[in-house]
Amino acid sequence: MTTDHEAVRELLGAWAVGALMPGDERTVAPHLADCDPCAAEATRLRTTVRHLDGPPLAAGPAPAGRARVLDLAPRARPAAARTAPHAAPYAAAVAGLQAMLREVDAHGSWETHVVHDWNVHDTVAHLLAADEPLAVRLRLRDPGPCDVVDGAPWRVAWAARTEETLTRERLLTPARTVASWESQATALLASPEAHDPELAGRATTLMGSRLPLADHFLVRAFEAWVHTADIGRALDVPVPPPRTPHLWQLVRLAVRILELALGSGAPAVALTVSGDAGELSWVLGSGAEPVSAELVLGPVDFCLLMGGRVDPAEVPRGVSGSESAAQQVLTRAASLAWL
Repeated sequence: MTTDHEAVRELLGAWAVGALMPGDERTVAPHLADCDPCAAEATRLRTTVRHLDGPPLAAGPAPAGRARVLDLAPRARPAAARTAPHAAPYAAAVAGLQAMLREVDAHGSWETHVVHDWNVHDTVAHLLAADEPLAVRLRLRDPGPCDVVDGAPWRVAWAARTEETLTRERLLTPARTVASWESQATALLASPEAHDPELAGRATTLMGSRLPLADHFLVRAFEAWVHTADIGRALDVPVPPPRTPHLWQLVRLAVRILELALGSGAPAVALTVSGDAGELSWVLGSGAEPVSAELVLGPVDFCLLMGGRVDPAEVPRGVSGSESAAQQVLTRAASLAWL
């Protein structure tokens, strides 16, 4: 009789070339997180596949062809069951990070510094920790010691969760950390809440924000994309922005969070986010006061500002009216980042 261990080993070749069926992904990823021999063999096979695909890319600025790897690799996989629109950006961000991590693995770049004091391995561990609150809320995993209790400062628990996960994952191989992250991401995307907009309409408080579950899936997409871009910058691998419809979903989410943060006491500022695919406008701050400034940002710049990756004093923008009122919006937007 074939054991689970033997069954997974028979699937490692398909895993190495990114050709697992969705059901097999849910079997292989958790096993690799717990089995050192299989994780080592999986890493060896994937490295072999990358060598067969061609010689390693030279160091230095990445040529255009390298960017295409990140764009095309996810499309080579068999299509998984389609998620609802609110979870589609997260599914795409997960696929993009998986493509980036194949590049990392092929070039042995796990120790490259990325952001804060994290290398690539640490950044994946952080994302593993960052996805946990949603996984706990959806009953995909048991609560841990760092899960926020009502009334506790969420940023304290957030930092403790990341530190605990980093300490644990640094003792493991990158392959095992990646397998754990992939397993959790797969479970989130397979959850009923990722496929049923009615279930995803329920509001819940995570990371200090009470939002519908649908928006929390968008938060996960936002963070996965930002950290994929962080890794890309560290390795000189260009990372494209999210697909246009996904990007605008992230923009709308970011505006909703910014509106809540500014409240009704801030000066009224007309914010326009304008890109090649169109533009959207909102009035932020006091609805009882005349608009004191008009602020125009591109969608990618606005998202990077909200993600803490652009200095509010330097982000490209158009401003008319009160510069100080516009700057107050920009500064508040950048202060909301926890990435």
